[in-house]
Amino acid sequence: MDGPHQVTTKGDLLTDEKVSSFQLAKVFKDNQRHITSMDYDASGELLLTVSDDDSMRMYDCLTGTLKKTSYSKKYGCAHGRFTHKNTTIIYASTKEDNAIRYLSFHDNKFIRYFKGHSARVTALELSPLEDLFLSASKDGTVKLWDLRSPSCVGSIRTKCERSCITFDPTGLVFTVATNSSEIRLFDVKNYDSGPFSTYTIAQTPNAYPSRDEWISIKANNDGKFLLVSTTGESHIIVDSFSGKVVRKLHGISNNVQIEMEASFTPDGKYVLSGSQDGSIHFWECASGKQVARLEGHAEPCHVVLFNPRYMMFGSADSTLGLWISPFR
Repeated sequence: MDGPHQVTTKGDLLTDEKVSSFQLAKVFKDNQRHITSMDYDASGELLLTVSDDDSMRMYDCLTGTLKKTSYSKKYGCAHGRFTHKNTTIIYASTKEDNAIRYLSFHDNKFIRYFKGHSARVTALELSPLEDLFLSASKDGTVKLWDLRSPSCVGSIRTKCERSCITFDPTGLVFTVATNSSEIRLFDVKNYDSGPFSTYTIAQTPNAYPSRDEWISIKANNDGKFLLVSTTGESHIIVDSFSGKVVRKLHGISNNVQIEMEASFTPDGKYVLSGSQDGSIHFWECASGKQVARLEGHAEPCHVVLFNPRYMMFGSADSTLGLWISPFR
C-alpha cells in the first residue's frame, strides 16, 4: 500500500474532487464478525478496531499492516479507545460484568478496572485535554472517570438506556444526548451544577422521523456543530449553541434500522457515513449536499472514521478497508 500523505486540520486540503477520488488501498479480512468501533491514536499512525468476535486489533496506517491482535474472550469488548499513550487503550466489557478495562496493549496486561455501571456500557469517550473519560450505560447514567483512579469522579442520572456522549475539541465541555431528542451541555469542572445549556429537538420530518434512534453524537473541529448519527436513512447536524437543526444529510439506505456511525472529517468540512448497501457517503457540511458515493463493502458498513493527520479513512463491516486519495 502506498502511504497516505499528511494533512492538517487547519488547512483546506479536502475538496469535493479529492473526496470523490478516494480508493480502497487495502482490505483486511481478519475478523469473523462485524467490527463495531474504530479509533486512531493522536499521531494518526495507528488504528484500533474492536469486533463482535471479541478481538481488538491495531493496524499501522502508514504501512497498511496488522501490528497486533488482542482477545477478550472472557469479558467481551466494545467501544475501544486509545488513551493519550498509543500503547494503552480502554474498552467496555460485554460479558460477565459491566466494567471498563484499561489495557496495556503492547504486552496485553490490565492496568486498572473501572467498576460502577450496573448494566452494559453503550459509549466511551476520552477527553482530548486530559486523562478524563466519559461512559454511558443502559443503567441510565453517564459517568466521568479519571484514568488514574478506579472510582468514578462523578455520575449524572439520565434515565435513558441509550445516552450519546462527546467532548468538545477543547475538552472543557461535554455533551450528553438522551431519549433521541434532548441535548445537554456540561462544564467539565462544574458538571455537578447541572447542564449550562439544554435544548430539545422535535421529531419532525424536517429533523428526523420519530422511529429513528440516536446512536452517537460528535463535535466538529471548532465545537460549533454537533453531528447526530441515527438508525434511519439520514443524519443531522445541530448548532451547538442554539440547538437548531442546520443540516439533514440524506442519501444512505437503511430501511432495517442498522446502527451506522457517521463522523466529521478533521477540518470539519465534510461528514462521512456508511450505508446498508455497503457504500460510503460524503456530504459537504456547509450545504448538506452529498458530494461523493464510494463503493467498497459487500455488507452494511457500520462505522467509518477519517484519520486525524493523514489523507485517509477507514471503513468497516466484518472487513476493514483503508482508503487513500491519489491526490498529493
